[in-house]
Amino acid sequence: MKILQLNVWMGKIEGNLRRFLAQNDFDIICMQEVFASDNCAEHLARLCFDREQIIRASRLPYSFFSPNWSFDLVDGSCELGNLILSRIPFTQTSAEFISGEYREHIKLVGQPSNCLNLQIAQLENGLTIANHHGYWQPNPIGNTDTVTAFTKVAAALQKVNGPLAVCGDFNIIHDSPAMRPLDFLRDLTDENHIPTTLSGLKFDGAVPCDHILVNDQVLVNDFAVLPDLVSDHCALTADIELKP
Repeated sequence: MKILQLNVWMGKIEGNLRRFLAQNDFDIICMQEVFASDNCAEHLARLCFDREQIIRASRLPYSFFSPNWSFDLVDGSCELGNLILSRIPFTQTSAEFISGEYREHIKLVGQPSNCLNLQIAQLENGLTIANHHGYWQPNPIGNTDTVTAFTKVAAALQKVNGPLAVCGDFNIIHDSPAMRPLDFLRDLTDENHIPTTLSGLKFDGAVPCDHILVNDQVLVNDFAVLPDLVSDHCALTADIELKP
């Protein structure tokens, strides 16, 4: 199975992202900062590469979207959140807020950075996928609030039985104290000594803040950070299989 992890930066780089998804075949996709709308999708599609366009470009039949907040647009509303796409059917999905709670009618100039949910999706083949956009602080080492948030993430993930893969823009690097509750998982970004997962379009510096983690029931055949310019973050991929 080939997994993609990508913070899509609200779908700002529309053409590149569309072509990237069309030209690659992934079995599972985890994304953050995805815009979606159920009542003004036509207007939203003029502004960004939104959920519905992402789904069509991915050619994956199963989707699970979990919003963090919404804002008003024209005569409807739009939401921003996390998206899991899969070639394999879901048998169960859930989402819980790690920090804050769902908020409506947000003013975009004051959008909340730390209303965050954790998605967990069980697949028909036995794999569980988790997708999370981590607690943000200016310093990628984080602070005590970051530790509190990731301790809650770890508690939820430790309840998972069977093979587990976790994806996300965690907004922290592996050396952050907030990553220690997740040390029961392999951090493929750290194992492969990735110097940065930022593309340089928005932020400079060596900050490997995007991660794919797996437990000991998952075999990793390959891991890569792709050069495609599709966001202010880089795309991460892992080729995995389930251990017998």
